[in-house]
Amino acid sequence: MSARLLSLLSFIVLAVAQAIAPAAQASPAELFAAARSQVGVTLSYDPRYERLAYPGGDVPIERGVCTDVIVRAYRKLGQDLQVLVHQDMKQSWAVYQKQGRWQMKAPDRNIDHRRVPNLATFFARHGTSLPVSKDGSAYRPGDIVTWMLPGNLTHIGIVSDKRTGAGTPLMIHNIGAGTREENMLFDFPVTGHYRWQPK
Repeated sequence: MSARLLSLLSFIVLAVAQAIAPAAQASPAELFAAARSQVGVTLSYDPRYERLAYPGGDVPIERGVCTDVIVRAYRKLGQDLQVLVHQDMKQSWAVYQKQGRWQMKAPDRNIDHRRVPNLATFFARHGTSLPVSKDGSAYRPGDIVTWMLPGNLTHIGIVSDKRTGAGTPLMIHNIGAGTREENMLFDFPVTGHYRWQPK
């Protein structure tokens, strides 16, 4: 067998092995680092409805809402929640319609992934839904947390690896002034606690 043919066969074997090997699981450290990279970049909060490209659609990085922090972080890990949530909603519409806090008539790939109840439903269905706790040690870096704000407004953020002196983890989120990393986990009632580490 010629060296050239042997080299070609080795390349094919390696390519097949890589194709069938399990994908590396995205780590919590990668997730909160991807969220943290938005601090100082996304500077404002803008909830207006916009038509987005699909897949990979986004509003300009300098603005966004709380859900955009999550979507952008997971995209850096190779997971497009715009597509994943939209497809899941089409397959399980009744589940999302029941959990929604508005009158949804059909899935909308421009906005589905930018609504907190939809992300919470997706994470509960495809990840791990964890107990809500008043103990900061229950929240690990990379976990997803949802809240209910005054006026029945929903909110979402990612748990940081940084903690206060009392042990409460900081949160990476956008609550109105751009993406920030701050101590606010227990400022509002926690409504959900999720862990999703896709491959």
